[in-house]
Amino acid sequence: MSQRTIILALLSVAVLGGTLYSVINHTYVDTSDPLLAHLPHPLHNQSLFARKTNIFNTLFIKKAWGWTSGAFALLWLTSSPTTRHLQSWLKWSAATMVWATFVAWFFGPAIFERLTVASGGECVVSLPPGSPGQSPIILAVPAEYCFTRTIISPQTHPALFTTSLVSTLDGAWKARPRLYKGHDVSGHIFLLTLSVLFLHDQLQPAWRLVALNKPTTLAYKTAIALSTSLLALWIGMCLATSIYWHSPFEKLTGFAMGIAAFAFIQLPFIGQVERVQQPALATRLD
Repeated sequence: MSQRTIILALLSVAVLGGTLYSVINHTYVDTSDPLLAHLPHPLHNQSLFARKTNIFNTLFIKKAWGWTSGAFALLWLTSSPTTRHLQSWLKWSAATMVWATFVAWFFGPAIFERLTVASGGECVVSLPPGSPGQSPIILAVPAEYCFTRTIISPQTHPALFTTSLVSTLDGAWKARPRLYKGHDVSGHIFLLTLSVLFLHDQLQPAWRLVALNKPTTLAYKTAIALSTSLLALWIGMCLATSIYWHSPFEKLTGFAMGIAAFAFIQLPFIGQVERVQQPALATRLD
């Protein structure tokens, strides 16, 4: 069994196992529901990972591609010159481009945003409730305000607000609309899946050197240890996300798209891996 098969199996256990657990024990929340999205997770007092403000989410997951890119660069820079290849940077560039098209820009709105709107999603803003104890007022606005991430208020966009709505708002109130409803693909699962598969791909030659007990520098050993720890963290965060966030189908589509994105960036290099990596390793091990 190849290492790539093993890492894919571990990822599948984390995502599919966590999703199954969330269904059986009712631990997930539907993040595409605007009436629920602003509320604390029902289990936020029982688990750190059920809080959006936990350090793993705010410091690591939301910056996952940055951390993954940093780990990759550290591995490359500390490795032996005989094992460095332009192909690694080409793969990173392709992965970065794919990541950006899904979450940031694709000739306008990102792919995920287009999917949400195409599946019935709406651009909405949550207004403060009229009185304590009431649910917030959900105001639908044109999708372009979500695509452009525009902050709106009665002062800047008076045509969007009726007189009755304005009367319930503080004069300084403003907010950025978000896309809700529709099919909200789990961006976290997508990004973590892509990060795990990419980083694992870059770690395989390093692990071979360690397994064969070949001499390496302290800097390279440190880079390997840090990157391996980050890889383990990403797999753990896949499990936590699968247990507490998004509907089951949204997690599964995020997982499938992450695998598809990684497969896509491998296409130009099929048949080249053995010709490039193996001679380099042989040189390094002599």
